[in-house]
Amino acid sequence: MELSPEERQKIYEEEKAKREAKQDYPISDADSSTELTQNIAGLLCYLGLWITGIVFLVIEQKNKFVRFHALQSIIVFGVLSVAIAILSWIPFVGGFLGTVIGILIFILWLVLMIKAYQGELIKVPIAGDIAGSILANTKNRTSNEERQRPEDSNPIQNEPIQQPPPTVPRRAQEIGKRVEDYFTGTRAVRVLGYSFAIFWYIAIFIFLTFFHKYIAWYNTEPDGSVIRLPMLTDDYLTWLPIFITVTILSIVAYFMLIIYDKYWFREAVQIFISIAGIVSTVALVLIFPFDFTVIPNATAVDVVPIVINAVLIFISVVMGVTVLVRTAKLISLATNQDTG
Repeated sequence: MELSPEERQKIYEEEKAKREAKQDYPISDADSSTELTQNIAGLLCYLGLWITGIVFLVIEQKNKFVRFHALQSIIVFGVLSVAIAILSWIPFVGGFLGTVIGILIFILWLVLMIKAYQGELIKVPIAGDIAGSILANTKNRTSNEERQRPEDSNPIQNEPIQQPPPTVPRRAQEIGKRVEDYFTGTRAVRVLGYSFAIFWYIAIFIFLTFFHKYIAWYNTEPDGSVIRLPMLTDDYLTWLPIFITVTILSIVAYFMLIIYDKYWFREAVQIFISIAGIVSTVALVLIFPFDFTVIPNATAVDVVPIVINAVLIFISVVMGVTVLVRTAKLISLATNQDTG
C-alpha cells in the first residue's frame, strides 16, 4: 500500500521529533549528580507528583533527561493540583469536575512513570514544550557563562596531568567496585522508599483533612437513596491539627533524607518520625473521636472500638520499640567512633 505525500510528511516529522528529543536529552547514566540510574530517577520525578519533581530538579544538576521529567512533573501536576483546589470551591459542578481531573491525574501519573522508567522522553502537550524551553534557556545561559571565562594562557598548566600507574591489585579493585555498586543500589531503593512515603503521607493528609466526612456508615433506603451517617465526632477537629503538624514534619524529614542520606542522619530522622507518629497515635487514642453507634449491630458497636484501640496501641508500641532500637544503634555508633 503506497502512502500519500501527507502521510509521508507526517511520518517524517514524527521521526525527526524523536531524533531531536534524543539529541537534546541524551540517555547517559554516567552524566548524573545522583547515584541513581536515570530511568529510576525519571520515574521518581513523577512518583510524588510535583513534589518529587521539585526534589529532583534541585538535586539533579547534570542529567537533562531527569531534569526534563522533573520540570514536566512540576508543570503538569502543579497546574492540575491548582485546578482541583479552585474547583473544590465551586458549588454543584466543582466536585464532579474535580473527580474527572483526579482520574485524569491518576492515568497520566501511571503513563508518565512507566514511560520514564522505560527511558522514553514523552512530552505532555504544552507542558513538555515549556519544560524543554526552560532547559534550553538554562543550557544556553550556562554555555555563555563558560565562554565568558578567561582562558588560561599558561600552556604548561593545560597539559594533562600524568597519573601514576595503579598499584592496587585487580582483585581489590573488583571488590571495591562491587561494594560501590551495592551501596549505589541500596541508595536507589531507599530513595524510592522515601518518595513512596512522601506520596503516602500526602494522600493520607489530603483525605483526612478534606474528605474525612466520608468516614461514615452508609445505609441504603428502600427507594434506592443512600444515607451517610458520620462516624467522627466534633472531637476530631481537636486531633486534626496534631495530625497535620506531624504529617508536614514527616514529609519535610523524608525530603531531607532524599537530599542527605548519611547513616547517622538517617537513623536520627527515622527516630524523629517514629516519635512524631507515636504522638499522633496516642493523641488519637486519648481523644478517640469516633461514634460507632451508627452501626446497626449491637455487637459491632461494642467490639469495633475495642479493636481500633488495640490496633492503635499496638502501632504505638511498635513505633516505640523502633525508637529504642534505633537510639541504641546511634549510641553504639557514637561510642565506637569515640573509642576509635
